[in-house]
Amino acid sequence: MAPFEIVTREDFSETTYLLEVRHPLMARAARPGQFVIVMLHEHGERIPLTIADYDRERGTITLVIQAVGKTTKEMQQACKVGTTLHALVGPMGIPTQIGKRRKVVCVGGGLGVAPIFPQAKGHKEAGAYVIAVLGFRTKDLVFWEDKFRQACDELVLCTNDGSAGLKGLITDGVRFALDKHPDVDELVAIGPPVMMKACAELTRPLGIHTMVSVNPIMVDGTGMCGGCRIKVGDKVRFACVDGPDFDGHQVDFDDLMARLTRYKDVERAAEQRWSDSCRMTRQVGPSALDAVVPDARPQLELLELPDPFEDGPGG
Repeated sequence: MAPFEIVTREDFSETTYLLEVRHPLMARAARPGQFVIVMLHEHGERIPLTIADYDRERGTITLVIQAVGKTTKEMQQACKVGTTLHALVGPMGIPTQIGKRRKVVCVGGGLGVAPIFPQAKGHKEAGAYVIAVLGFRTKDLVFWEDKFRQACDELVLCTNDGSAGLKGLITDGVRFALDKHPDVDELVAIGPPVMMKACAELTRPLGIHTMVSVNPIMVDGTGMCGGCRIKVGDKVRFACVDGPDFDGHQVDFDDLMARLTRYKDVERAAEQRWSDSCRMTRQVGPSALDAVVPDARPQLELLELPDPFEDGPGG
């Protein structure tokens, strides 16, 4: 049996795709809120990905990925059923505290819909009444609607253009849920920092306990590099070992958003080099390479450009 074998691949859109990976030990150990660090190949970048689901009987974990940078786009091309990942470390992070609330609103925006699912399912299995609020830009990007309807007591679906569910931002769906359920004990939000910040500001005057799952830059995942530090209240925390869940009313979202843009130029340059390399590979056929270099190595390796930022963040 191949280690870290991809057993299922599903594409939700041109940029969002699902990978189900075989790892029986991790599937038994995984809990809602935790994440893994993945390497596609030996020279690949280490990227953190939240566990979107796990199946203890099948011995698999599920990852939902958005192709937005060099590594995630490379994975989109390379990861097919039957292929393997070079490394898969986890589960990492502190699991979500579940079992203390009677009524919970679980909010997922865009790609945050995937990691909010195990939290919604966990709260439901613990006996809570669970309302899921999911937000997408348009109907074509909606995924896992049926899965949430089966796992939750209520589902509020929002799209920016009104092509499915309520028309408006996800915060409009949150207001709808909170107006309908004034007895909500907790709100959990996962998605872009600006969305999580907006959710926290909605619940602050209502006194509703609010948890968010943050996504800062991360390299080693063990608290050694310090890249994932965030400000929570008057303290500095590390998302990989202290989180990724934190009190949304204490997180400094402005600082988090500023840190997320710190390596944008580096990430863009790395993606461009990889993209150029892919175009060169498609333009030069095996026969042409063989004529130039007999017994040549695989053409992708020949044309691969050195990436001095390979170990840096960038997803």
